[in-house]
Amino acid sequence: MTNQATETAWADAGGTLTVAELIRVTTLTEAELVELVDYGALAPVAQGQTQLLFASEWVMPLRAAGKLRRDFDLDIFAVAILLEYLLRIDGLEGEVRSMRARMPQRQDTSE
Repeated sequence: MTNQATETAWADAGGTLTVAELIRVTTLTEAELVELVDYGALAPVAQGQTQLLFASEWVMPLRAAGKLRRDFDLDIFAVAILLEYLLRIDGLEGEVRSMRARMPQRQDTSE
């Protein structure tokens, strides 16, 4: 299994990651991740321990936000706003898929 496939499977597994693990699988630094937490854009599942823990669902949105940050030279505050919108878009796309799955299949009668 390739490294990216392993990381994608890990992200879908429903586990938790430390800051160090998030740094390894995203392009963001520890200071940037902490700043995203301070802005409320990134929510740890466990805080107050010796280290922050994050749900593995954050991997893909953080990767996308990090790529957009590099591509458009965004500051971390813009990334915090962008991350919120990426999560919202993902949720809405999930709702659309769910609604389409419940709709009866339309047959093409143009012939």
